[in-house]
Amino acid sequence: MPMFLLLSGIAALLLLAILAVVFSGSRFATRLVYGAGLLLSLELLVVGGLHLLCDAPPLALSLPLGLPWIGAHFRLDALSAFFVVIVNLGAAAACLYGLGYGQHAEEPSRVRPFVPAFIAGMNLVLLTADAFTFLLSWEFMSLVSWALVVVEHRDPRTVRAGYTYALMASLGTFALLLAFGLLAGPNGSYGFAAMRAAQVSPSVGALVLGLVVIGAGSKAGLVPLHVWLPEAHPAAPSHVSALMSGVMTKVAVYAVIRIVFDLLGTPHWWWGIVLLVLGGASALMGVLYALFESDQKRVLAYSSIENIGFIFVALGLALAFRADGFQAAAALALTAALFHAFNHAILKELQFFGAGAVQHATGTRDMERLGGLIHRMPVTAFCILIGCVGIAALPPLNAFASEWLIFQAILLSPSLPQWGLKLLVPAVGALLALAVTLAAACFVRFFGMSFLGRPRSEAASCAEETDGFSLAAMLLLAGLAVVGGLLPGVVIDALGPISTSLVGRHMPVQASLPWLSIVPIAASRSSYNGLLVFIFIAASSGIVASAIHVFASRRIRRAPIWDCGYADTNPALQYSASSFSEPIRRVFGPILFLARTEVEMPPVGSVAPAKFKVHLEDLIWQRLYVPVTGIVMTIADRLNVFQFLTIRRYLSLVFLALVSLLLVLALWS
Repeated sequence: MPMFLLLSGIAALLLLAILAVVFSGSRFATRLVYGAGLLLSLELLVVGGLHLLCDAPPLALSLPLGLPWIGAHFRLDALSAFFVVIVNLGAAAACLYGLGYGQHAEEPSRVRPFVPAFIAGMNLVLLTADAFTFLLSWEFMSLVSWALVVVEHRDPRTVRAGYTYALMASLGTFALLLAFGLLAGPNGSYGFAAMRAAQVSPSVGALVLGLVVIGAGSKAGLVPLHVWLPEAHPAAPSHVSALMSGVMTKVAVYAVIRIVFDLLGTPHWWWGIVLLVLGGASALMGVLYALFESDQKRVLAYSSIENIGFIFVALGLALAFRADGFQAAAALALTAALFHAFNHAILKELQFFGAGAVQHATGTRDMERLGGLIHRMPVTAFCILIGCVGIAALPPLNAFASEWLIFQAILLSPSLPQWGLKLLVPAVGALLALAVTLAAACFVRFFGMSFLGRPRSEAASCAEETDGFSLAAMLLLAGLAVVGGLLPGVVIDALGPISTSLVGRHMPVQASLPWLSIVPIAASRSSYNGLLVFIFIAASSGIVASAIHVFASRRIRRAPIWDCGYADTNPALQYSASSFSEPIRRVFGPILFLARTEVEMPPVGSVAPAKFKVHLEDLIWQRLYVPVTGIVMTIADRLNVFQFLTIRRYLSLVFLALVSLLLVLALWS
């Protein structure tokens, strides 16, 4: 029954996409698409959540679709049920937001058909249980999301973003195709059950791991495969950006966990090093990129790279602990990764919704032209403040709890026997600690430059609060962020069946602990209580505020902002986003971004303004992708001769290719 409800809900979403085209000219099309999408997403959310919370056994279903001798296989277990919850919670929030945002979006008829199709594609990826259906669903998800990226196709930057995304998506799909081919082996066992039962050699396992990191890591935004993400996410409409950054990246995380932890068999300890190194680099580089950006949506896109890095570090730790037989530590690291994936989905959607509301109200995403919006958009400001505090991993909100669990897993690394891990894990932990600190600075900058101070443009000074549906979606996610921080033990206990199925053990049951505390391993080592931290913060803040009113004055007075003795109301004298991040740019910019500054001073006696310009380069793009592009173009030019061959030569080439493939197959078998 649950499997039937899930597949019928996905089919209804695909039908809804068709209806969106049929009724594209109707004035009620937006409410029809997003209203029905909201209801269907809630249905899928409830079914997946009940399956996870009830710790139900896996359910399987086969349909006579796809390849004739394989069919389409679907399976719902604890892991897929958890990601069904993430996807459809995000989809429901996006549809609720779209009920308001879609009313004033540009070219809504180009967006509406693809949103339910995108949701359906992500759900299909989570439920498939054979390689063919998985890759078909994966490619469908990629193509639909590409269509959403290039909605505003008249903008050259959007076209470039769509082109980059299409190339990286094709690379990822090709890598996953090769990975599944290696797992299937010469017998062609494309079902996940057969792959799970088979044993692969260490060399094949290492190759599959590398292909999965390329295939799914590119979709997740893992450095150095991240180049599409900061281009595509800002180009898409805001609720689509929220789905891509908050939800689709988690589908990529699911693919890594499904293949590496479930299908690939017993891991080797050095597999964890790959994920640890890439995760640590992603966490640090992502937050540094975010600090140097002034476009709100690009800041949030780069922040997603940082948090994906945290998730992959935790997954690397889980692999290393599992390979060495430390099941309790592996359960802690895997639970931390899953918990952080859930938290990041909530917070990133919340932030993208807020950025979309600001863009609609002001017409810009440039933080240099915002400011003072807390007075014009107080509810949006409050919601984004919750998102900024949460994503900066400050207590008592949800991301602090999951990142705290990751650091607790890092502190268990001295028990690992390999010296490579003993030295690497603390170094990666230091990178994560630095990333957490920089993330706090990043989102102080994000919120302060956008909502505090005085308006830096006429549009910011005239902004108005967004619509009720958008506010409802943001308030819902903000409430979940608070609840997840106050009651993290509830989420941790729900993740127990996943950890048990993948690493053979789960964290201690948190619901039985007093005062709703969470204990990673044992109470004698460490514990955390979000509810008590919240009570302490609220009580101390209340006491301080009461003391000020009692011993000072109960009157609320408004006065001009302190101007340091200079009565100049020009908002240009305020801190800007660039000046706020300048000290950090001076430290990291010359090394990681080849930062350089140009200052043009007017001649003596001139009243022209001085000009200050900062140049930053993406070293990964310049040193990796530009040379690869040049090599590909050179090879393409050399191979251009093949299009002028005769029919006989074409047939000869086809014959040689067929013989070569048969020879490879014969040697492999």
